[in-house]
Amino acid sequence: MNDSLLTIVARIKAKLGMEDRMRQDLLGLLAPTRAESGCITFDLLKDVNEPTVFVLYENWKDRAALDAHFEQPYVKQVLQAYEETLAEPIEVLSLKKIEPS
Repeated sequence: MNDSLLTIVARIKAKLGMEDRMRQDLLGLLAPTRAESGCITFDLLKDVNEPTVFVLYENWKDRAALDAHFEQPYVKQVLQAYEETLAEPIEVLSLKKIEPS
């Protein structure tokens, strides 16, 4: 097992009426992020019970790969758009897989 593997789960809530813009912004991240060398998986999910809630499920080679991701211009563009589209702060879980010894 890769001990440096990092899983991120980010819950992102759009302002009411901004769901479509948020969805488009987030969809635009998928292809370029998946092409990053440190990205293992990068999936966008939608909450079936709350139409304003999106979740990013991400696996990164290590913390440095995630840090490099946040330096990409397409990521900075979406982070800037969040100023208009976010209803509340993003909830982020940084996770490491546990396996029996």
